[in-house]
Parts: sequence; structure tokens; C-alpha cells
Amino acid sequence: MRPRRRPRGEYNHRVPTPSIELPQYDDSPSLAAAARIVHASSPDSLYAHVPFCRHKCHYCDFYSLVDQRDRTEPFADRFELEAEAIRSSINRSQIRTAFVGGGTPTLLEPPILARILAAIGTIPAGGLEEFTVEANPETVSEAVAETLVGGGVDRVSLGCQSFQPDLLKTLERWHDPNCVPIAVERLRTAGIKRISLDLIFGIPGSTMEDWDRDLDAVLALEPDHLSCYGLVFEPGTPLAEKQRLGRIDAIDDSIESSMFDRTRQRLATEGFEHYEISNWARPGEECLHNLVYWQEGDWLAIGPAAAGNLEGIRYRNLPRLDDWLDGSGLSPVVNVDEPSAIVASGERLMLGLRLRSGIERVVVDGLIHGHPERQAALGRHLERGNLVWLENRLRIADGSIMLADDILSDLV
Repeated sequence: MRPRRRPRGEYNHRVPTPSIELPQYDDSPSLAAAARIVHASSPDSLYAHVPFCRHKCHYCDFYSLVDQRDRTEPFADRFELEAEAIRSSINRSQIRTAFVGGGTPTLLEPPILARILAAIGTIPAGGLEEFTVEANPETVSEAVAETLVGGGVDRVSLGCQSFQPDLLKTLERWHDPNCVPIAVERLRTAGIKRISLDLIFGIPGSTMEDWDRDLDAVLALEPDHLSCYGLVFEPGTPLAEKQRLGRIDAIDDSIESSMFDRTRQRLATEGFEHYEISNWARPGEECLHNLVYWQEGDWLAIGPAAAGNLEGIRYRNLPRLDDWLDGSGLSPVVNVDEPSAIVASGERLMLGLRLRSGIERVVVDGLIHGHPERQAALGRHLERGNLVWLENRLRIADGSIMLADDILSDLV
């Protein structure tokens, strides 16, 4: 398994899952489905998607586009209408976190960004415990940082990926590594106290020395939270096409595994707690929003291609910007999925075992009861030492995290 990107509300959680064949869904947008799913729901969180990018990175498979027609103002107009429709449709009393991803939300001009943040701020009935916005380093101007603070944002997730120019070039990331400390300083000066930084390991051509330098550079910035992901060659991306054509090769698994082990060792020494497969935090700085995903909470989707999970129903908003802009209320939805009980229990195993705290024994017993194949798989992996009971909770053993895909596939 390659520990990979945080879930951002995208369809099917955007977490590493075994290769399970899912049914194909009708891509016809449906307002009736949107109303049925959203009406009277009581979400814990909001995920908002801003699809605009300055450049499409070659490893990215999220819905994003390089806009040449300056549709950001119409986007804000439509976003406000959708927020208004959501306010009148849901029980807003339980919402405690919001996350704005993309795309690159901070690519928006400050007045447009301010409108998006204000629209989100009108949805929760009470105050948010956590309001996160994703940012690319080169887009964090002083004005953008001040706009984030003015909009109620208290946490920023900054995509560094690497501090080595040649490795950034491999990923088709365009920012100068020197932008990162400047962006961090601007955010802190503006008043953002909680900063998370992202790194990618296992980039083709990288060495352990490169990874050590990246860890040194990111730790020097004293973040509260770190997300460290192994590079994944996602189907349909330019990076995967280069691999298919033989123009680039994945890094050796043993080197990637050593990079992950080094990460765990270094961050533990620095006082970070490894609370999820790909995420580390200083005590009390875990990402509350992403914990909603991993703990099977409900989240509402807003914006084109954003995906939500409400009362066991997963759905995705229309992933076509022009068609989404033509709407006026709730977004039409596509890819509606109501998992069966057996699929839902399997997902609960997968999601729970991503967390380093694991799953309580009584919950595990319920998830494997009546499923002899799961019981047998659990026995095998306990015997091999891949899974362990720690304080009456089941978790993946520290030395077996890189095998998580195989373990989870076997369990479900």
C-alpha cells in the first residue's frame, strides 16, 4: 500500500481501498436525487470544491481545470445560490467542520474567495470548530492570507510535495520551493495558527537523501500537522500514461518502504503523533474534518464534482462546470450509491483500520460476525503479526502499514 492523499469528500472517500468492482452509474444529473439526499439531512461537516487550477499537476486525478474564460465570478454567483438552497434544506445544527479543496481555492482573487468563504459561513447554525482551506504556496499573497482570516478560516493545508526542484518538475508542480516558507510566514502573520503541510515520497528518481532533505525542510517550518503520501500512478493521469509508455518508472518498493519508515521515526522523534496511515499531528492538532470521513460521519457536498455522504448514501455533484453554472439551487447529483450492509461493514473495517487507534473489539466482532471469510482472514493476519490487539483495539501493526491494501482486501 502507498499511503496516499487525504480524503476531501470526493466520491468513495478518496481513501486507499482494495480493488472492489463497483457498479456503473447513470451519469444523468438529477435534481430530484439531490433533493431526496440532502433534504432534512443533518451533516457533521461540509466539503466545498473549487475546481480552478493554474496548471494541472501530472499525478492529480481530482476534478480540476485550467480556466481560460474567467468563470470565477459566475462560479461565486452560482456557489452562493447553492449555499442558499442548502441552508433551507438541511438541519444545520450539527455542522462543526468545513473544508475547501480543489483545484486551488487560493487561486481565486481575494474578493471572489471572500464570497465563497462567506457563503460557507452562512450554512452552519453555530460556529465551526475547524475551517480548513487548501492552498498552493505560490498563490498565498498577503491579500489572500488576510482574506482567509477575514472569512473565518483557522486552518490551511499547504501543498509542498517536495523541496527538490527536479522532483517537483517530475510531478509537474510549478511552484518554487522558496515559496513555501514565504507562504507559511504570510499565513502566520495574518493570524492562521494551524498549518498543515503535504509531502509526497516515492517520486521517480528520488533517493533516501532527497527524502531526508524534504523532511528537514518541512520540519524547519514547525508545522502543526503533516500529511506524507506515497506517489500513486492514478489511472487516467498524465503520470500514469508516462508510465504506460515506459517514459517513467515507479520507485523500487523497498526504497519507498524505507522512506515511510524514516518518516515514522523522524516524526515520532519530533513529537508528532501518527494518528492515521498518512497523517501526523502534534497533540491536539489532528484534522477534525478528515476524522469525520474515517469515523463514518456525514458530510455535505457543495460545488461541482464535490462528493458527500449523508445517512449512508454517497453521491457526487455534477462534475461539469458549464452545466453546474447553469443551475440555480441544489446541484444536480450523479453517482448515487447506497452500499449494501455487507459493503458498508467492509468499508467500516477499512476506514477504521486507517486510524492508528484502530477499532474496538466489540465493533470488530460485530463487523465479522456471520462472515466466516472475514473471521478466517482476521485469524491469518493476527497470526502473521500484520494485525495486533492493543488495549482491546484492533490495528495494523507498525511494521505492516505498507501491506495495508493486501490486509484490507483479505478482510473484506
